[in-house]
Amino acid sequence: MNSTRLFVLGALARGGPMHGHQIRRAAQVDRTELWSDVKPGSLYGALHRMQVEGVIEAVRTEQEGNRPARTIYALTSAGAAELIDHRDEALRDTKLRHDPVDLALQNVIDLGEDALRAIIVARRKALAEQLDSWLALRELAAPHIRGLEWTTFRHTELRLRTELAWHDELLDQLPKLMANQPTSMTTS
Repeated sequence: MNSTRLFVLGALARGGPMHGHQIRRAAQVDRTELWSDVKPGSLYGALHRMQVEGVIEAVRTEQEGNRPARTIYALTSAGAAELIDHRDEALRDTKLRHDPVDLALQNVIDLGEDALRAIIVARRKALAEQLDSWLALRELAAPHIRGLEWTTFRHTELRLRTELAWHDELLDQLPKLMANQPTSMTTS
């Protein structure tokens, strides 16, 4: 499942034919980078690839005043089918993504407890700031949030709260965990 493709196909399905700037603007307005891995800057390349693949088609070119000509894209029947496939796959996918911090924690042999604690405290502080920022954004967006958009905000809030709880647990158990840590790496 490709999030950028899902976003583009969904935007065209909901909004009808659009040019790249309109799709990019929709991603910026929706703040997709906050709740997905869609980057507004990657949309133009995706549009070109998707057109070559036949999931979207150029229906016309428009030019307003001195602005550059803009290609208007529409969903094809193949694109509508791909949208359903990507959407359904994303809704069914329950795979947890690996967090690099877990691997990093397996390689802290050269860090003392105080150094590791400082890093974990800084991570926790950054996550708490993300949560505060997310809650403020939700409050600001509240008059404009409709339907299932509420669940997106809530999902991110709960994920951040869970991360904070995990960091608190790690910090609480750190002395015991570090006492059981090997003191050197073996090489062969």
